[in-house]
Amino acid sequence: MSQPSSTSVLPLPAGLSAATNAVAPKSSRVRKLRRYLLVALVVVAAATALRLSVLAPKPVPVEVARVAPGVVEETVTNTRAGTVKARRRARLSPETGGRVVALPHREGDRVAKGELLLAIHASVERAQVELAAEDVRAAAARAEEACLAAELAATEHGRYIRLKAQGIASAQLLDGLASDRDRSRAACRAASATFDQARARERLSRAQLALTELRAPFAGVLAEVSTELGEWITPSPPAVPVPPVLDLLDLTSIYVTAPIDEMDAERVAVGQAVRLSVDSRQGEHFPGRLVRVAPYVQDLVEQNRTVEIEAEFDDPAVAASLLPGTSADVEVILERREGVLAIPTGAVAQGGKVLVAVEGSLEERTVRTGLRNWRNTEVEEGLAAGELVVTSRDSPAIKAGALVEVREAS
Repeated sequence: MSQPSSTSVLPLPAGLSAATNAVAPKSSRVRKLRRYLLVALVVVAAATALRLSVLAPKPVPVEVARVAPGVVEETVTNTRAGTVKARRRARLSPETGGRVVALPHREGDRVAKGELLLAIHASVERAQVELAAEDVRAAAARAEEACLAAELAATEHGRYIRLKAQGIASAQLLDGLASDRDRSRAACRAASATFDQARARERLSRAQLALTELRAPFAGVLAEVSTELGEWITPSPPAVPVPPVLDLLDLTSIYVTAPIDEMDAERVAVGQAVRLSVDSRQGEHFPGRLVRVAPYVQDLVEQNRTVEIEAEFDDPAVAASLLPGTSADVEVILERREGVLAIPTGAVAQGGKVLVAVEGSLEERTVRTGLRNWRNTEVEEGLAAGELVVTSRDSPAIKAGALVEVREAS
């Protein structure tokens, strides 16, 4: 039998075996490092994508105004609300008491000067007027009779003077006729005085009758009527007026009075142009003129000393359409400049700082300002026409460097 052959395996050299074992772990580490780097790159890319998309800061909405040429005025405004008033306003009441029998007009009616507004029951007063008129007629008749008798006595005395000159009449008779003449003359004067007295009594009775009627002292509008037909108006004690029952306004004498700060008193003067506004006509402004500046400071409230000013409307029709008592404001125009760069006053922060919207972000600038009022401010330096300035900083996010979404104000 033959013997099976055997294959012998030669062992590797010791150095080659060690090198092979060293290469394998190093290659594994490189692959792991590459995987780590790849994962890190993916994470960084994802984070960047999130920051640029989901986590990206959203633009802040801001309201802006465009810098443009316009009109800027320096003004003085009232410190508290003013009031629409009427220079001629009469709170009327009759001078005597009684029952109301005539009330021809109601609140809101326009009345002419001298027109009857109210009448009180006056049958007694009218009867007194009639009685006085009869007394006048009787006194007139008695005066006429007495004066005719005086003329007759004077004529008779003259005739007997001529007869005495002819030696026909005696001196004693002549003296008696002279006495009759003088007595009849005195009776004529007394009767005339009685007639004058009767006429005075008639005027008095007519004046008392007139007290029962209330007539308009001027043309105007009845603002209030506080009595009705049939009601009694009770007279007050002497020297105390009867409470007013009618309120009459002259709408051609409407004006506005308002307080300004004492520090502005030297800057305003009669004749300056004003801009008037009233609460009942929101959004409207009316031109007018300053007609009075009080010559003293009101110091009832020492922490808020003011000077009262008065202004009238240029358009009488506007004045006549306003209700006295309405709240109003007066803006006195001290100086006016046209065609200058202007921005809303609310856009200028302390120190002349403004925020300008440039390519979707905000940039802070310092500007030099000129005239200003509560509405607009003149810009002398720091801005150019057409640039957009932020008009309100109502959020902490509205600051220099912020990304913004602008909304231009009309």
